Amino acid sequence: MSRPTGATAVPTAPGTPDAPRGPVHERTVEGFGTLRIAPVDPEHDAVVIHGWVTGERAVFWGMGGMDVREVREVYAHMDALTTHHAFLVHRDGEPVALLQTYDPAEDRVGLCYEVRPGDVGAHLLLAPAADAGEPGFTGRLASAILEYLLTDPDCRRIVVEPDARNGKAIARMLRTGFEQGPEVVLPAVELPEVSLPEKRARLAFLPREAVAG
Repeated sequence: MSRPTGATAVPTAPGTPDAPRGPVHERTVEGFGTLRIAPVDPEHDAVVIHGWVTGERAVFWGMGGMDVREVREVYAHMDALTTHHAFLVHRDGEPVALLQTYDPAEDRVGLCYEVRPGDVGAHLLLAPAADAGEPGFTGRLASAILEYLLTDPDCRRIVVEPDARNGKAIARMLRTGFEQGPEVVLPAVELPEVSLPEKRARLAFLPREAVAG
């Protein structure tokens, strides 16, 4: 993994519920650009996120049939939680990815494996054509995001659960250093605030030592 340089000190840890809309993490990666991670503002960012989650490459994200209002409501609900958080990742001022983090013990995935203290769940969605065919873009972006997640000293292991049919995402996780876990079925969720269909997922785990070492 390439090591970021030129860090801007930002004291907010990943997933802090009272984080401001300003950046919670900012790094300049030599030869790649300045990456800035900021909490999603549901009112301001809903249109951009809607364009991403309804695109062809986001078919496994599960929000393809939503309109802008519904997307805004989903992220407004998440914004009120202390266990689930959403961030936009910018590269040199341009939004390039949507990052979501969560406490697996407070998520449906926690019903499918034995959650350990220090587990942090993560989802990552790239913007359409964010890499524009740039070699190594996804790997360098993922490396910087992993570094951000590990700024929380309590994070001992990162957990992901891509759709089991999404071979491209699974292969990317394994290249990044994740250990492949079992295939599981995440149960459907039907609540007034959120509705999620059943999902067949592939678990993968990245221990802190595999990155920090």
